[in-house]
Amino acid sequence: MRQSWRVERGSSLPDVTVVVVNYRGADDTTTCLRALFGELDYPADKLQVVVVDNASGDGGAERVRAAAPAAEVVEAPTNLGFAGGCNLGVEHARGSVVAFLNNDARPHRDWLREAVRVLHAEPAVGAVASKVLDWEGRDVDFVDGGLTWFGMGYKRHAGEPDDGTHDTPRDVLFGTGSALVVRTSVFRELGGFDERFFMFYEDVDLGWRMNLRGWRVRYEPKSLTFHKHHASMSRIDTSRELYLLERNALAALYKNFSDETLAKALPAALALVVRRATARGELDATQLEITRRPADPEDDRAPVPVPRQALAGFLAIDQFVELLPSLAESRKAEQAARRLTDADLLPLMRKAMEPAYPLPRYLAAHDVLVEVFGLEEVFGRPRRVLVITGDALSDRMAGPAIRAWNMADVLAGEHEVRLVTTNARCDPPEAPFPVVRAVRRELVEHAEWADVVVLQGHVLENLAFLKEPGNTKIVVCDVYDPMHLELLEQGKDSTDEQRELDLVGVTRVIDNQMRRGDFFLCASERQRHFWLGHLTAIGRLTPSLYDNDPTTRSLLAEVPFGLSGKPPQRTGPGLRASLDLADSDKVVLWAGGVYSWFDPLTLVTAVDRLRARRPDVRLVFLGMKHPNPEVPDMDIGTRTRALAARLGLTGSHVFFNEAWVPYQDRQNWLLDADAGVTTHFEHVETTFAFRTRVLDYLWAGLPIVTTDGDSFADLVRREGLGVVVRSEDPDALADALERVLYDEAFAAACAERIAVVRERFTWDTVLAPLVEFCRNPRPAADRLPGAAPMVRNRPLGTLDKVQRDVQLVREYLTAGGPREVARRASGRVLKKLRRG
Repeated sequence: MRQSWRVERGSSLPDVTVVVVNYRGADDTTTCLRALFGELDYPADKLQVVVVDNASGDGGAERVRAAAPAAEVVEAPTNLGFAGGCNLGVEHARGSVVAFLNNDARPHRDWLREAVRVLHAEPAVGAVASKVLDWEGRDVDFVDGGLTWFGMGYKRHAGEPDDGTHDTPRDVLFGTGSALVVRTSVFRELGGFDERFFMFYEDVDLGWRMNLRGWRVRYEPKSLTFHKHHASMSRIDTSRELYLLERNALAALYKNFSDETLAKALPAALALVVRRATARGELDATQLEITRRPADPEDDRAPVPVPRQALAGFLAIDQFVELLPSLAESRKAEQAARRLTDADLLPLMRKAMEPAYPLPRYLAAHDVLVEVFGLEEVFGRPRRVLVITGDALSDRMAGPAIRAWNMADVLAGEHEVRLVTTNARCDPPEAPFPVVRAVRRELVEHAEWADVVVLQGHVLENLAFLKEPGNTKIVVCDVYDPMHLELLEQGKDSTDEQRELDLVGVTRVIDNQMRRGDFFLCASERQRHFWLGHLTAIGRLTPSLYDNDPTTRSLLAEVPFGLSGKPPQRTGPGLRASLDLADSDKVVLWAGGVYSWFDPLTLVTAVDRLRARRPDVRLVFLGMKHPNPEVPDMDIGTRTRALAARLGLTGSHVFFNEAWVPYQDRQNWLLDADAGVTTHFEHVETTFAFRTRVLDYLWAGLPIVTTDGDSFADLVRREGLGVVVRSEDPDALADALERVLYDEAFAAACAERIAVVRERFTWDTVLAPLVEFCRNPRPAADRLPGAAPMVRNRPLGTLDKVQRDVQLVREYLTAGGPREVARRASGRVLKKLRRG
């Protein structure tokens, strides 16, 4: 094996740039730097420390250089604030990870290693929020963040003793800028901190925007720092801090809330700023009522004193208005790039309706505004999920439609759901969710309405905008039906050229789904292996995704076809009354259609042989005509009818129900049967197929006869639910039918085991992965904006290149002698000439 000259000791650790902003705090900054260079457990050759001096003007930059020569000191021309200072530091960053640390903080020795570990293990985490304690390590400074509906972020549990209850990692809306570790590529993709904030809430805004774009912010308690807290503000009046907090909360709210939320939240938030100001300054808000004017006009014109704490709120609104033109541009960018909804982030806000300030007049106004503007409803809006199928939705539904219907039904318990079909036939039964038909041009409106789109079949081809690079909609692809394998059998009656063209077209459709989806659903473990190979081949199985989830179930989940959790109840006549069969007849049911990949011919032959010794055996085909008008009749149906007629079985031992039994009536036919059967050929379609008709057999408690080769055959064999036989063996099939139909003890034992197994296949159970995903939908890790490798290859040094070339010469001499060396060398020269 050729030696890799790029593998180095410790190569799993990325280069990290730590940015420290200094403003007239050189003593604190040097203390921070001593800890970074002297106590931090991180390789020195992978650590870059950038100190930004924010125009301190007190000689601080020179003092920092003298105290920490290894630090790179960047002098800002003016005071850029914390936000601008951090951004300036990142401009000089060489690391793939950038860490922000307040100058009045000190890191625990494991601070960076633990944060980097999280970023490496979880590729969807864009930033790690460190745990921050006070300087003595006794009380909490930051362990969690909350956000109010009026845009104010706050530190939950701040000031409480660190008693060990906050030592569990969790997702948060934001981390504190005093100790935050971010992927550099993500930070730059988001444009860094918003410099208009100057200081305060720039970290809230960054985390908010990061989450909206699908990145997670992860609180990691083992990434620990200690903080003096606002050392730089200790000599400044609190009114200036209040001004920044009020103004920046409005700016963050304006940029990041959706149109729907903003329409109600912004006017209420503006009113609340005013009430906060008057309550904070203890102003008499009725003093200018005309009925309270003094008798002397001169007294009426006298100045009214306004405390600075109250003035802060009024000026914050004024300057928010001043910023609106530039904020409007930022809002356009953020809203266009967002992938998650306000509802998605509501759990991370923790207590969105928290009033935050314990002032009686303020609290009364808060409650009024919440009620008048209906804010409880805004922040309780359910997620919108769109389920789209290309199959017919009517009282007669086939597999894809049944699956889509039940997805919508289960998801509607928690979300606002629409079920849409592109099929011309849409005459559905009554449903607890909207069911509509949409032509191609109407689909876009439905998709734009949704927060999550669940689709199957060819639907994605009708929604071209979802395939555009940078599209932010979250898409779930249901690939339970390997259409291209199905087509290999279905298209056998076409010309060779047409079959190849059709296969190329269908494979392209599947490739598009594989490249676009954020989450995939398949029907069995066999299918998981199949689709996992496909995802790997097109580059979706990345090292970072694998490291985060070696099972890949966060990308590709097993969701079998399901069945009703309620046992079947007779509601009308079944197959015996419809086909005039005697109660004593032994009926084996073929539930579902007759398609090219099935083998009903061997089954009909087996029934012919069995009738010689069991004249009361009956085989019933449940439906010969597919309910979807777009599905053509297949030759296998014609051949099956012809064989039954030629053997003299039609109408006596083999019965064809030409119409499709209505979905809500199928239990009546199932309950009249004694066993269920499915037979197929041995080919690749069988290997990865999921025969949904077998679920109906489980639902009705029918013993099953199946040919070998698919996942259900494995289930029947493993759980003892019936008999599995070789494909295309009519004698073995006849014996199997005889056993399940006439061996009462065997059939009863099968039924007992089926009653246990079928509980695993109820729709509520099998759809659990989809339900869980829709509770917290996120884009796939490899589709996040700004994703980039954390650890890159080191460029080869001169000695490395020489050693590499010597090794290559040896290999070439061994492989082909001097002539091979000359050929390779000339090829390298030509390659360089082409590049030059």
